[in-house]
Amino acid sequence: MIERDKHHTLDELEVEQAKETENIVNDLEGQRVFGTQHFEFWLISAIALAWTLFQLYIVIEPLNSTIARSIHLTFALVLSFLIYPMFRKEYFLKKVRWFGYTFATLGLCTAGYIAFFYNDLALRPGDYTMVDISVALLGIVILIEAGRRVLGFALSLIAIIFLAYDVLGPYMPELIIHKGASFNKLAGHMFLTTEGIFGVPLGVSTGFVFLFVLFGSLLDKAGAGEYFINLAFALLGRFRGGPAKASVVASGFTGIMSGSSIANTVTTGTFTIPLMKKTGFRPEQAGAVEVAASTNGQLMPPVMGAAAFIIAEFLALSYTDVIYAAFIPAFVSYFALFYIVHLEALKLGLKGANPEDLPPKLQTFLRGIHYLVPIFFLLYTLMILRESAASAAFNAISLLMLLMVVQHPFRAILYKQKITKEVWVSGFIDILAGFISGAKNMVPIAVATALAGIVVGSITLTGLGQVLLEVIETISGGNIFIILILAAIVSLILGMGLPTTANYIVMASLTAPVILTLAQDNGYLIPAIAAHLFVFYFGILADDTPPVGLAAYAAAGIAKSDPIKTGIQGFKYDIRTAILPFMFFFNPELLLISGVDSFNPSDPSGWIWITDPLQVVIIFVTALIGMLAFSCFTQGYFLTWTNVIERFIFLGIVPFMFLPKIVEAKLALPSHYISYLIGLAIFVLLYLFQKAKLKANNTSKYEVEL
Repeated sequence: MIERDKHHTLDELEVEQAKETENIVNDLEGQRVFGTQHFEFWLISAIALAWTLFQLYIVIEPLNSTIARSIHLTFALVLSFLIYPMFRKEYFLKKVRWFGYTFATLGLCTAGYIAFFYNDLALRPGDYTMVDISVALLGIVILIEAGRRVLGFALSLIAIIFLAYDVLGPYMPELIIHKGASFNKLAGHMFLTTEGIFGVPLGVSTGFVFLFVLFGSLLDKAGAGEYFINLAFALLGRFRGGPAKASVVASGFTGIMSGSSIANTVTTGTFTIPLMKKTGFRPEQAGAVEVAASTNGQLMPPVMGAAAFIIAEFLALSYTDVIYAAFIPAFVSYFALFYIVHLEALKLGLKGANPEDLPPKLQTFLRGIHYLVPIFFLLYTLMILRESAASAAFNAISLLMLLMVVQHPFRAILYKQKITKEVWVSGFIDILAGFISGAKNMVPIAVATALAGIVVGSITLTGLGQVLLEVIETISGGNIFIILILAAIVSLILGMGLPTTANYIVMASLTAPVILTLAQDNGYLIPAIAAHLFVFYFGILADDTPPVGLAAYAAAGIAKSDPIKTGIQGFKYDIRTAILPFMFFFNPELLLISGVDSFNPSDPSGWIWITDPLQVVIIFVTALIGMLAFSCFTQGYFLTWTNVIERFIFLGIVPFMFLPKIVEAKLALPSHYISYLIGLAIFVLLYLFQKAKLKANNTSKYEVEL
């Protein structure tokens, strides 16, 4: 009976914690929160549920892609105006006003126009009526307003600037001048074709991303989020700086479910940050560790903050190849953060959490082991069976729903409880909640991809890509290093106001082609995915970059620390992630690609993939050693404190491990493997030197005490 009561109490606490976490996320993202006593709650839930059912239906019964995109955006716009207020003031927050319903209706009519009149529009391509143009122009305005509400003003402002550039081309400075587009041509191109708003990004959101977001939402409602956090604490909490290490691991797991660094920060941070503070981390450090771990959650395959699907679509590359290429950088980055946390714990002289405060290892692992089944099943169908992303996600969702239905009765049997009607129904309620939550979580992604389509459409309409190529080449003087630094800075600046997915689409459309062209002109033959991952990584880093860094604000709120200091500290921890894109740009083997077609480096069919397991292991281990050395350089600590010379020797190891073929050429080495051996030898020598220094310091300390 005591065990049963304890179990019920634990479940109730988890439910309360989940509600508190959801409220924090909603508050940070500016969402309205309605209780079950409000009409808006049931209306929003019904629309969200209908959206999810539609997305599942089109997997079973495929629909014309343009019609599907139209309906997808229609749901997103309607929910945008019902969930997100015009302004964050009490008058707008406490209920949906008449103008909210008006905007929602306009969103329904404009975005749905493509689906309603698809056949008519298809029969007269380019021959648009006044009604077509009016609806298109109104639809663009409605989308921009939805973007302002859901994502903040940054992406909407970028869309407005590009639209203005499209129309005012003849009046632009000579460097970026073009012939301009009439309102009719602009409206048709952006809204009535698949070149703009209803283009590739929204198509990916419709076809793949929704299903993976739904899978993550169902996992969360099933209880997997709590399970991963508890498991990380059970396994790592007792070690030095254990809560911080558990935070890194838990955030990595949560990254599988969530593409939002804010949601990841709040979900795991409410547990990890107080425990980090309790074991000796300063508030800013505790918040920064969580921020760094949560933002890096978007690097983690298989979802990668929804960008993996868009990268695949942009490059005409299989989704599994994107995951394969992103695997080593993601895990090297996460292992390095784990190591940085260890170094911080050593510097502070911290110990682990009290074992009595931690959940039992075996019991915790077994209690949620079934959550791993749909995850491994998803990876198996994607990587081994090589099913399409939509098919694999749908099958994983189906399996997960089955587990959600049976887990409560099975748990009741395990705890020798009576299996009541409520126990059977609870699984279906969880599924329903997951369906609704998944649709709500998709609103920002759908709106962001639609708005980013305006940028993509502007490039095809005006030829801006060629203009930008000339501008950047003029500014950089053709120097590839300067080009990359400019791209990194722009990605960081844009990322401060844009969600990662939108930032990636904008940068991939604007700068990735420029990087590839100028790199080829300078003799660097690199696969296109290197440039795309380059801008993707820097977009992620913006989530903890002051002065915006919304993830840092979320963590600071939990840690009760200064958000700017938390963001700066988080960025320091994430500096290691900033060097990775430069490294795999000059060493594509980090992406497991050993060569490209010299005539067309961007063509994936000409890429030579590294598949030898031994070679993959060597690349991973050497990259990890290089990243650990860089972490020692940034932290100023190894076995003990490092002096200036030691720190720069650690920095010197980095090129030997990350850029072996460049080192081979510069030093005239017989093989690039010699570069690895030199770097490893220096690392071992530093280890022996630090060990001797540590022993001498301990001896001196002992003599003083005597």
